[in-house]
Amino acid sequence: MKNYTARAGSTLTIDNGGERTTIDLYSKEGLDFLSNLWIKSAAQHRLMYEPTWLGRPIIQFPTDIVAIQELLWKLQPDVVVETGVAHGGSLVLSASILELIGKGKVIGVDIEIRPHNRVAIEEHPLKHRIELIEGSSVAAETLVAVRKAIGSAKSVLVFLDSNHTEAHVLQELELYGALVTPGSYLVAHDGSQAWVWDIPRGKPEWKNDHPLNAIHKFLAAHSEFRIDPHWTRHGITSSPDGFLKRVTETEIAGGAA
Repeated sequence: MKNYTARAGSTLTIDNGGERTTIDLYSKEGLDFLSNLWIKSAAQHRLMYEPTWLGRPIIQFPTDIVAIQELLWKLQPDVVVETGVAHGGSLVLSASILELIGKGKVIGVDIEIRPHNRVAIEEHPLKHRIELIEGSSVAAETLVAVRKAIGSAKSVLVFLDSNHTEAHVLQELELYGALVTPGSYLVAHDGSQAWVWDIPRGKPEWKNDHPLNAIHKFLAAHSEFRIDPHWTRHGITSSPDGFLKRVTETEIAGGAA
């Protein structure tokens, strides 16, 4: 890797078809600028596909992986519900922290769990912390199965990472938000889809159809949930505005998050 000399007073300039933006490198705006551009370039080079967790691909930026394990350790939930299984890395991450805590299970929901991924998950040393449910995350029968698997758990944390269209995410937020216990979190991943429609491998429809729209619409109708920026404080994240805390009645009354 090359080191670029950048002394105090250095600036960054981006030329977007002749429209130029220049920002002080070491300002807070410069950090935000760099973070946003890194997300775009990282998405172009598919860097989120590089990390693994205990042998399984996790499809997350390393900064989000760190934030997720911090959240799991802080909350120590009885149950973690995750929509979108893919290779199972996120399930294994949650299961590994629960294993250290000494309690709890992860419920993984996906419309299709591919056979090779199912085998890998079911053969993983942490399988005893994982329960798989195959079916559409928004289907009534799937929700029945999820609620049954949750049982009488006192603390429930939810991660949404399946279909990233606005309509689907909004439906998931409504359905799975009801499962989140006060003080816990509803995390909607990949709002950064709104930021990468313009990269070479991006899709024009992402400009207007993305999880961020769903998140903001959901929040407008649900005062019991509030964005907690602590979990995206590293700046580089696939989930801007996506960590939603379900506040308690006391917090709602007092206006504190």
